[in-house]
Amino acid sequence: MMQESLRREICLLNQELPRSGLVAWTSGNVSGRDPHSGLVVIKPSGIRYEELTPEKMVVVDLDGEVVEGPLKPSSDTRAHVYVYRHRPEIHGVVHTHSTSATASAAVGKPIPPVLTAICDEFGGPIRVGAYARIGGDEIGQEIIRSIGESPAILMKNHGVFTIGKTPEAAVKAAVMVEDVARTVYHALQLGHPLEIPRAEVDRAHRRYLEQYGQ
Repeated sequence: MMQESLRREICLLNQELPRSGLVAWTSGNVSGRDPHSGLVVIKPSGIRYEELTPEKMVVVDLDGEVVEGPLKPSSDTRAHVYVYRHRPEIHGVVHTHSTSATASAAVGKPIPPVLTAICDEFGGPIRVGAYARIGGDEIGQEIIRSIGESPAILMKNHGVFTIGKTPEAAVKAAVMVEDVARTVYHALQLGHPLEIPRAEVDRAHRRYLEQYGQ
């Protein structure tokens, strides 16, 4: 079986999505790209998370064509592989419909840098990409066009896409998007959240990248 270790990792990371409250039923997906072969492992389409196993993960090439696996790949596969083709440093892509972040996507409102956590993880506002049709290259094209240096984007009327240098980093970004979106929603009920100045956003993000963690 091809990509055994990556299959195991991607299976486990997909199962993190419902545990973190980011998906419902079969929606959402995690993929990872092998840095050596370029092959991508992605969640199969329409399979419930509790039924996932490493053997059910689908291996595709960078054109989205199935290389190995008994099941159809996610309907978002074309978006994932488009990102991989155009961002060679990226090895993880995640898509969710997490409630608070997707609410922002539904009204076309970016999440402003009103929390230090937003500065740290995202380096500025979490942008909204234009509406794009599911199933082809359109979503991937809009992600590449609009995401900038952030690991996350809200796709208008759709949901959240996150990227990372590793699949785990992309999942972490998806968790953090929903966490900050939920806090910002509550802040809006209390008043007008205050944006952090650009210079401080940049300083906090740089410090986070250079000093946070072990």
